[in-house]
Amino acid sequence: MIEYESLKELNRPFFEEFSHSFQKTLNSGWYILGNAVKEFESEFAGYLGSAHCLGVASGLDALILALKAFDFEPGSEVIVPSNTYIATILATMHAGLKPVPVEPDIKTYNINPALIEEKITPKTRAIMIVHLYGKSCDMDPIMAVKEKHNLKLIEDCAQSHGATYKGKMTGTFGEFGAFSFYPTKNLGALGDAGAVVTDDPSLAKRIARLRNYGSEVKYYNQEVGYNSRLDEMQAGFLSVKLRRLDEINSHKRKLALIYEENLSNNFIKPVIHADYSDVYHIYNIRHPERDKLRAYLLENGIRTEIHYPVSPNKQQAMQGIIDGDYPVSEEIHATTLSLPVSFCHSEEDIIKVTEVLNRF
Repeated sequence: MIEYESLKELNRPFFEEFSHSFQKTLNSGWYILGNAVKEFESEFAGYLGSAHCLGVASGLDALILALKAFDFEPGSEVIVPSNTYIATILATMHAGLKPVPVEPDIKTYNINPALIEEKITPKTRAIMIVHLYGKSCDMDPIMAVKEKHNLKLIEDCAQSHGATYKGKMTGTFGEFGAFSFYPTKNLGALGDAGAVVTDDPSLAKRIARLRNYGSEVKYYNQEVGYNSRLDEMQAGFLSVKLRRLDEINSHKRKLALIYEENLSNNFIKPVIHADYSDVYHIYNIRHPERDKLRAYLLENGIRTEIHYPVSPNKQQAMQGIIDGDYPVSEEIHATTLSLPVSFCHSEEDIIKVTEVLNRF
């Protein structure tokens, strides 16, 4: 059986370094916001070319705190993609704001820049984009809209660690980049973890305060904050894997290239373009008989996933919140299938998957 992913196997190369890191944390006697967190924050900021990195408890918290840091008036509108994981929209709502979905480009699955302006109203305060599947959004036109309408930009980089647009890292275009280090990510922890990056020192200071009960000095609370802190153990694990993130991304690109070169054109494959350096957190294809195809692959010893089976506007939790139909998003959600493309997969694994797919 070729698994879609095995967290145990993809982390196996790091076990020894994880053990050393854990013992170092255990022996330090300091487990929250200590030296390991500071070291990882510095390392990750340096990797991205960002001035500041603040570790938080999860990717969702990273998005919420980024939005809260602006102090938008309640009910302000935030442009979001209609094709995304639900966390993007949940963050907007938890921040007391209104999500305004914009349809994706059917080729890239990311927000369509040409459709953003028509959704902007006097209440619009920000655009929150998602670099979905590990492909950067089309940043030049997005930045042009941002500047024209004087909007804030938050990048949801939960799936795009190390991805670039015209050589610039995702997460470094807007006021904030928000990252998830959920275990399945290219840079994944062994539990929940996240981070916010920014070049603005005042915004960095605000995030640092918000994540820690609204406090800069222990027991003195300047504002209503949260408990959302990256812990020392996860920070140590992330530092171990960050040193090999380029290797992880390179391996996934090699596997993606096998799909690109060998997979029949009966399947809609990810678009490749020189402006984008994708990291393939997810390698998705589309097919009109997706469910039948998935069952066929399983019968032939290949597990797959669906990212994601339900469009956000169709989720029960979004009824009465997101109105209207989003046919492009719904088409993607009805036809997308995620293929094995993990750091633990071999090139031989992927060749076998393509052979089975081409027989479908």
